[in-house]
Amino acid sequence: MFGLAIGHLSILLAIPVLGAGLLLFTPRRQTPTLFALALFASGLDFLWSMKILQLFDGKSGDMQLVERVAWMPAFGIQYIVGIDGISVFLVLLTTLLMPIAILASWSVQDKVKEYLIFMLLLETGMLGAFVALDLFLFYVFWEVMLVPMYFLIGVWGGTRRIYAALKFVIYTMAGSLLMLVAIIYLATRYAQTEQALTFDLLKLYGLHLPVDQQGWLFLAFALSFAIKVPLFPFHTWLPDAHVEAPTAGSVILAGVLLKLGTYGFLRFAMPLFPDAALAAGPIIVALAVIGIIYGAVVAMMQSDIKKLVAYSSVSHLGFVMLGLFALNLQGVQGGLYQMLNHGLSTGALFLLVGMIYDRRHTRLIDEFGGLWKQLPVFSVMLMVVTFSSIGLPGLNGFVGEFLILLGSFNVRPLWTAAAATGVILGAIYMLWMFRRVIFGPLTNAANEKLADLNSREICLLAPILFLIVLMGVYPQPFLQRMQPAVELTLKRMATITATPVTTDHGTRRESKRDGR
Repeated sequence: MFGLAIGHLSILLAIPVLGAGLLLFTPRRQTPTLFALALFASGLDFLWSMKILQLFDGKSGDMQLVERVAWMPAFGIQYIVGIDGISVFLVLLTTLLMPIAILASWSVQDKVKEYLIFMLLLETGMLGAFVALDLFLFYVFWEVMLVPMYFLIGVWGGTRRIYAALKFVIYTMAGSLLMLVAIIYLATRYAQTEQALTFDLLKLYGLHLPVDQQGWLFLAFALSFAIKVPLFPFHTWLPDAHVEAPTAGSVILAGVLLKLGTYGFLRFAMPLFPDAALAAGPIIVALAVIGIIYGAVVAMMQSDIKKLVAYSSVSHLGFVMLGLFALNLQGVQGGLYQMLNHGLSTGALFLLVGMIYDRRHTRLIDEFGGLWKQLPVFSVMLMVVTFSSIGLPGLNGFVGEFLILLGSFNVRPLWTAAAATGVILGAIYMLWMFRRVIFGPLTNAANEKLADLNSREICLLAPILFLIVLMGVYPQPFLQRMQPAVELTLKRMATITATPVTTDHGTRRESKRDGR
């Protein structure tokens, strides 16, 4: 294994680990050096991901840059990694947000060395989950992510950090253990038909299972991913984790970790068990729409800005699930695009909330007001990110929501109409929050001496705001690279007669698989 040349994706996974290793041997008291090393490692990983994007062929829907090395051949376990149009931009989102999150952690003063090591290890875990093509390897990365995030919340979080960290781990592990059982069952079933044990995802895609078995296996996978999304009613861990996590933890949690749930549905649960996914579609869509409305209504009731943004994630991720289970090109592309949008806009919101908290040490909406004159740069950036979150045309959020509603309306018009009310509710609670924080008279004397954003804070927000505008006015480069992989996934799922598969070339109907 180690005698082979290291591929591009392996280097991508190794850079943060090597950075964490360097931090391990750096003296604890040298705080600037620690941050410099962490920023260098995460920044280098972002540059390497840009090289991977340059090598990526956007016209192909197949897996690219695939690396396949025998790991535990006696058990059919391999080290297999690869990317396609579904995962490539999620990889880029991860490598973009990590250096920004580290740069936003300058206020961390306690156990800085350990904090930065956990951040870099978390990055490797998230990237590994996005590129893993062996189910056992995916499960390893899926579990690896829990440890750094547990410590980030439990050590550097707020007053109820232990409760929030334990709740996060218990919820996630409860679902992932069921997924592990389903993974083992899949591998053994493949061995019964092909006389060889394997966890290779690309081979398991071709495994034909009876509908009843698909149902149980889909349920095991779906529960694990639904908790991570989080899909209503499995969302209760999220507000606690967000509120108690440090700013950088909230950014990564909202920007990347939640996307692993929706990504898991699209990469694993839906194409591996297409019949079960089609049968469960109406239930999942119903839960998604309930989550959209519920998350928006509860967000309207919040007095804490960070908790408001946390509940908004429940609503926004409901839109993603609605798009994915439309099972057509527009809906799935919209859902995938909205994953990126949410990572940028909600990540930026948590950054801005963290910046104002560092100045006032409160997140209560009633403590603010009239900040436009006192903090003009902060106010303008918050305005742009707020408009992005509510889907203003010309910004990234509009493109994703439009494609989701377009794709879903063709399949489930009534549910889509109900979901559209979430757009209205989202505008209400976000603009209500913005008005109370930014406009009106400056009545609180504690706000009169607040300093506006400094150059470091502007620099870490600038790339996010640039992408928010770029993805809103010119989405084609992103959608064009996603499309072949999305079409290939939909073809894998089209197993039932008269199930439509919508592409840019029209709608055609796939017949049943042989032997069904």
